[in-house]
Amino acid sequence: MSALPDRHVTDPADFGRVGLLLGGDSAEREVSLKGGADIARSLERSGIAFEVFDGAPALFEGIRGGRVARVFNLMHGPGGEDGAIQGALQLMDIPITGSGVLGSSLSMDKVRSKWVWERLGIPTAPFRVIGPEVGDDDLAARVEGLVPPLFVKPTGLGSSIGITKLSDLAELPTAVALAREHGDEVIVEQGVSGQEHFMGVIGRTALPLIRIETPNAFYDYEAKYLSDQTRYHCPCGLPEDLERRLGEQALAAFDALQCSGWGRVDFIVDADGQPWFLEVNTAPGMTDHSLVPQAAAVIGVDFDELVWRVLETSL
Repeated sequence: MSALPDRHVTDPADFGRVGLLLGGDSAEREVSLKGGADIARSLERSGIAFEVFDGAPALFEGIRGGRVARVFNLMHGPGGEDGAIQGALQLMDIPITGSGVLGSSLSMDKVRSKWVWERLGIPTAPFRVIGPEVGDDDLAARVEGLVPPLFVKPTGLGSSIGITKLSDLAELPTAVALAREHGDEVIVEQGVSGQEHFMGVIGRTALPLIRIETPNAFYDYEAKYLSDQTRYHCPCGLPEDLERRLGEQALAAFDALQCSGWGRVDFIVDADGQPWFLEVNTAPGMTDHSLVPQAAAVIGVDFDELVWRVLETSL
């Protein structure tokens, strides 16, 4: 398993005053607040000067007041992971953790990210796009060629919010209506039989793969953040050579979307060892149920060290 390289920064004062950005008004607000509270405690333990900002307007006020040297971004969803805050801070010349404008916006859009992967020959499940102009009577025709189980998702949201696992096409209008509560464009993705895996990335280091098991229909919001029944396997149980190959492919999928700094790649591995890439998260969760901290711990990187290394990605 790969180890992280030596720290770039050894003195916490070299970070300057950090603006910890969290919350905001997306549907992922509560997840962000919970993870942000853990990060705040970590920054304090590490002796890093910081101030917490709930949402972009508060952060901009802090920047105008000269109180922010760089930003640790944990604002999930639209506004935080879609390139908006990254572009604003780029214009202000304020460094931010994680991916830049293009990587953030591409990875947040499930449709455009899959188009890039398809063009580059990176395996991703077949899908259809349902725009706002498509009525209920036309939905079945739009997903022709796909066979249940299907996953109906908003194109620009994380944390499994608004997602339905569909076993009967008769349920399609209800599933699309739920996804449309979080955006006009909906993606319908072919379900792939296999085991769901996740790979964290810190800098250029691929963390050990995590395999999850849940009694739920899929790895939904409840399974991710609330349930004590979800099982996390790290090491994931795959042969070492296969895990190494999958890690290389996951890093290629990460790079294809111009992602950088840190993040998490989600994919399903079928019975033949073939990965099917689902999405890249550029500001993954940092709660006690989250995957990146669990994988980092396997290679001896505790939560405080992980937070430090993520902050280094703003350099």
